Amino acid sequence: MWLLPVEPLPGMAPRLDWHRDGADWPLKEHSRFVDAAGMRWHVQRLGHGPAWLLLHGTGAATHSWRDLAPRLARHATVVAIDLPGHGFTSAPPGFGMFSATYTLPGMTAAVGELLKVLELHPHGIVGHSAGAAVAARLALDGHAQPAVVASLNGALLPLPGLAAFVFPPMAKMMAATPVAAHLFAWRAGDPKAVHRLIDGTGSKLDERGVELYGRLVRNPHHCYAALAMMAQWDVAPLWADLPRLGARLHLAIGARDRAVPPAQGRRVHLHVSGSTLVEWPQLGHLAHEEDPALAVRWLEQLVRHRGEAHGRATP
Repeated sequence: MWLLPVEPLPGMAPRLDWHRDGADWPLKEHSRFVDAAGMRWHVQRLGHGPAWLLLHGTGAATHSWRDLAPRLARHATVVAIDLPGHGFTSAPPGFGMFSATYTLPGMTAAVGELLKVLELHPHGIVGHSAGAAVAARLALDGHAQPAVVASLNGALLPLPGLAAFVFPPMAKMMAATPVAAHLFAWRAGDPKAVHRLIDGTGSKLDERGVELYGRLVRNPHHCYAALAMMAQWDVAPLWADLPRLGARLHLAIGARDRAVPPAQGRRVHLHVSGSTLVEWPQLGHLAHEEDPALAVRWLEQLVRHRGEAHGRATP
């Protein structure tokens, strides 16, 4: 059933409009809107077989999986969502830096409610960057029981040193007013600024990928959601719980990642006994967009190895 997005945030520019901004959205034919946890979620579902849930990182949307999802869907059911306030998903109740939905437990609980409405029981959860923290928390908190938790350049560690004292307060200050989001979106009106933003991740995208990110970051509503998420984000409790994932946790890191230092992935691997780690020397933070075929081969290999470890064939 198709449902239209809700009203824009007061004092802000309208959210992305599905009929206008979504007219050529990647995999649009697989999109629908679903109500859960007080929000209207943009959900894409394609394929048949064991279910995979795909969770993008801060400031991204379902477009991040545009080339990966169809490949994975050849032998699986693939469900990708826009996180709260991102892309075409509406803002949570009490939108802003004080919304509990923008804490890691709050966002995890909201996604868990969506999974109930979708009646989805993912065999695997793939999270990119901050989405990896949500993926891990979903499994640890019992909102899902995946056999595989796959982290793509996952942001799973607290900020180190001085950054821990500087960046969260800065994000809170910026998220306290829509003005910062408007300024950021206005600056992103310069195509060169969007290219610099992508270059800063250590990845190289084609013009289509850059254009889609530009469409997002030029929207103040989307920018405000990303700022609010950063203002609330705290993965320190997650660090203590990660070892409970054990052999379910699989890490992939791009050696050229400038957003999440590759050393963090190596540290997580040592921290979680039984986890696996692969490094892709030529890829950056958006590795799954640079080389989706490689990422899909990795995911499919995880399923095969999981089945072999339990002495059974996998689909």
